[in-house]
Amino acid sequence: MNNRVRQILDQIAALEDELHTAIEERESRLRYQIEGKRVVFEHAISEAHQRVKLGVFRWFLTVRPQNFLTMPIIYGMIVPLVLFDLCASFYQAVCFPIYRIAKVRRADYIVLDHQHLAYLNVIEKIHCVYCSYTVGLLGYASEITARTEQYFCPIKHARKVLGTNSRYERFLDYGEADDYHGRLEEFRTELARETDQADRPQNEGDMTGRS
Repeated sequence: MNNRVRQILDQIAALEDELHTAIEERESRLRYQIEGKRVVFEHAISEAHQRVKLGVFRWFLTVRPQNFLTMPIIYGMIVPLVLFDLCASFYQAVCFPIYRIAKVRRADYIVLDHQHLAYLNVIEKIHCVYCSYTVGLLGYASEITARTEQYFCPIKHARKVLGTNSRYERFLDYGEADDYHGRLEEFRTELARETDQADRPQNEGDMTGRS
């Protein structure tokens, strides 16, 4: 990767951090706090949410017929999704320590908090939890795959690919063959360094607890 590309990627990362900060500031104006696993709104906001809540009976009257027809298919996907979740988690639990790759934190991707929104009825909450689980699961699996690809084959494609993983832009260009195996080891060393960084706070905490 040349210096110009690396510089642009660093600028993108800085802009992403700035975007996250702006989003957090906007969310703070919505006046809610996270207490453990619960999201609690101010009393006035919570009351306003209750007033716009659509009852289950009225909700059924507003549902489009095609949504009823496809609902069994959508919710039937929970079986392969859970199986996929178990397989991805099992794979990284067994293989990542062998490769010296830091494990992906499942909780960073699968976030279930829409059930705390008072303006959703019980069926809408179930829909939201299902969608949150599915989208989070795919992001979780994508990061597991990204780290695996960095270990075995950190090479970009010749054609533009939509929806690339979080590490793709730092991979080797297609056809960039100079010292490929040496640079592959550099990618693996970087993964091992991430593992050491992820383990360090935990180990320091253990040492503090034993002292």
